[in-house]
Amino acid sequence: MVDLIVVGAGPAGITAGIYAARKKVDSLILSKDVGGQTILSGDVENYTGYQFITGSELVKKFEEHLKQFNVPFKGDQEVKRITKIEKGNFSVETAQGSYEGRSVIVASGRRSRLLGAKGEDIFRNKGISYCATCDGPLFAKKTVAVVGGGNSALDAVLQMMHIAEKVYLIDINPTLGGDQIMREKIVATANVEILNNAATKEIIGDQFVRAIKVEQAGALKEIALQGVFVEIGSVPNSDFVNGVKKNKAGEIIVDHLNRTNIPGLFAAGDVTDIPEKQIIVAAGEGAKAVLGVFRYLSQN
Repeated sequence: MVDLIVVGAGPAGITAGIYAARKKVDSLILSKDVGGQTILSGDVENYTGYQFITGSELVKKFEEHLKQFNVPFKGDQEVKRITKIEKGNFSVETAQGSYEGRSVIVASGRRSRLLGAKGEDIFRNKGISYCATCDGPLFAKKTVAVVGGGNSALDAVLQMMHIAEKVYLIDINPTLGGDQIMREKIVATANVEILNNAATKEIIGDQFVRAIKVEQAGALKEIALQGVFVEIGSVPNSDFVNGVKKNKAGEIIVDHLNRTNIPGLFAAGDVTDIPEKQIIVAAGEGAKAVLGVFRYLSQN
């Protein structure tokens, strides 16, 4: 039995672990990985204190900070179920076993949204990738497409335009979203071609991807390429949390103290309904959640 179990080790979960240690809250972190979607980010230019740092470098900094406090951490632990048991405590179950805590912070983050186009299942990891940071170097001097129009898609293009020979940015919307400074860099780059109002219909290939079929202005166009990066957003990792109120997107609803509708169960970061999905926001929410937990434990 511990005072607090933190589910997830992204910016929210790691920050929660650090704050719990500082508040002398006996805690345990359970996570299937470290860094969450931060480790998939290329260049991070908006995290306070770092004018420039890569996502993987920032995750290393998080890990180093956490290790200074000797916070108990169990990796490769994918949480399957959270159950409220006697005396208001919680049982957190993984494939490896179950753990008990007086309170829980769900900071399980998000996962990439699937494209849903024909051929996606066939060519996943055979030319289709959901992480430009991870797989970008495999497509050096090749032609690739990035599907999406938000910040994650723009980040992928900014990485791939220095690696690939040609990058198509395929956006179903009439204009690109995301940060203006990122859009300006992309528009000014010669080897990037932007296709707006373009819907991805099919991924074509043999053993590996060799083309993408898009519909634009009512006409089908087939583009020869060797790689497709799907960057159309993400969905919250909240399926394992039952009984908690969620919005239509599946995000866990929290109040300003990061409390859910279940006493003792808190949530923080991108898995919640907070409007902005940013690394620095998630970190702040992780800190705030622990302060809420500390107050809850003190009163109960």
